[in-house]
Amino acid sequence: MAADLSFGSVPPIYREIYDIVCPNQEQVDRDMFVNLLVKSSLPKITLMQIWDAVDNKTGFLSRTGLYKALALTALAQQGKAINDKLLESYSDSELPKPVLGDLSDLKSLSLRVRRNKNPNILGYTYQELLELDTVDVNLVPEKKGIILKHVEYEVTSQKYKTTVLRRYTDFVVFYDLLIQRYPYRLIPRLPPKKMNTSREFIEHRRKCLKRFVVLVVRHPVMADDRLLKFFLTFNGSDMHHKIKDHFRGMPDEFMTNDNSINSKDLVPMDTQLQLSNAKEHIRVLYRSVNVLKEIANRMVLRSTGYASDMLSLGKELSNIGNNTTPVSTWQTGSNQTWHLLKTGFKKLAVDFAVLADKSHTQASKFDENVLEKMNLFLDLIAAYRDLCERNEKGVLQEHQRALQKMGQYKKKQMTANLQGTEGQTEQLESRILQQESQISNMENRNYFSLHCLQIETQLVHANLEVVHQTLENMTVIECQAHTELAQVWMTIKPSVESILPTTRSNGSISPTSPTSPIGPGSAPVFPGIIL
Repeated sequence: MAADLSFGSVPPIYREIYDIVCPNQEQVDRDMFVNLLVKSSLPKITLMQIWDAVDNKTGFLSRTGLYKALALTALAQQGKAINDKLLESYSDSELPKPVLGDLSDLKSLSLRVRRNKNPNILGYTYQELLELDTVDVNLVPEKKGIILKHVEYEVTSQKYKTTVLRRYTDFVVFYDLLIQRYPYRLIPRLPPKKMNTSREFIEHRRKCLKRFVVLVVRHPVMADDRLLKFFLTFNGSDMHHKIKDHFRGMPDEFMTNDNSINSKDLVPMDTQLQLSNAKEHIRVLYRSVNVLKEIANRMVLRSTGYASDMLSLGKELSNIGNNTTPVSTWQTGSNQTWHLLKTGFKKLAVDFAVLADKSHTQASKFDENVLEKMNLFLDLIAAYRDLCERNEKGVLQEHQRALQKMGQYKKKQMTANLQGTEGQTEQLESRILQQESQISNMENRNYFSLHCLQIETQLVHANLEVVHQTLENMTVIECQAHTELAQVWMTIKPSVESILPTTRSNGSISPTSPTSPIGPGSAPVFPGIIL
């Protein structure tokens, strides 16, 4: 029967379900199996009978065991008894298909079960992080305010299907609340507050705010938090006061996370060594990506400069073509070059405007799909460095201060015992007990912060794929841009050649010349350009 269940008679939906609940081809977890069967809407006693029929007493199911359970579920939905022998009639045909409703939530359920089984593993791919939400931040065209003008931003979330208006002060309050709620997580920085109304500054701030929101919504812990949902969905006025009032007194993650109780068990013995290595690795990575970003920025500036040069070139050709200064035969004699150049240059101005437009488009694409993605990754690493600093200056230092204070109390207690001051001794004993409780709490926080640091380090690595994505985007944009520019230049070439008579001057490059980049009968060849 195992062979029948594993091969020819297995419906595609069986394999689809197995791939969802076991993407790494491992055994099926019992908790996951129970959650799967609940979707069948069968009575609890029937589900227990199905489990008893396939249970191999290990707490897990093999692929064959899952297929058998699915077949028995389908039979039970048809009103038949749970009996292995009923499956024998399907040996030469396809097994029955159970009705389990929409399977879209099954994938997220499977991921959640697997992550809960191993809290020391992040368990998210880069693509899964992207799927948490897609957000955008755009400028509202008009500045608000009667006397003091301020800029508003339109924040859009695909997850919540909302568009809300936010001011910079709303982002600041939201950031402060995130730091209070998640002191041991990666919280990206906000752009600094400056009184600058220049177009360039406002656009730069918009990009920074977008990267901030993107990193927050793509954080697996914060993605479903009420605080984030409020920021993305609240549509009323006075946002920064409302969100503060709504979440005043909100406990931090340590107080609400199930793993905080046993966080000591989640911290490996070599965590400090591993953390030190990770910080050095990420420091080197930050330096390298920052160099790549500077190169990308110079590439954007070159494309923008090229666009400006081509526009100026076309403008000057147009000026020559539209020149109305009287020119007579007294100046030209029998030479017609000036008249021919005027006519030809006038037509060429349009082609150079096309070059400028294509180069400007290239710069815009490069800025959005290469430079901004690099900035996003650098913002993530900057948040990681801030987290490490908070850990060193916050939890660890507070723990050390508490231990020092405990030492002082015990020293005073010994002195009081020697002096025989009973009242002071009792008071010190009470303080020592309180301090011990505080130290215990701090030790748990310290372990929890170290556990979070391990997961946040893995989050940085999960986002490393964006570095490859930027290089891939760079390649596509450059190939497309150079191809399009080459095509325009090839259109310009015959137009330029036709301006003057076909007699070629000594300074021209012949198509068949050894120095010519264009061979006879072949496509133009430019170094570094793919056509």
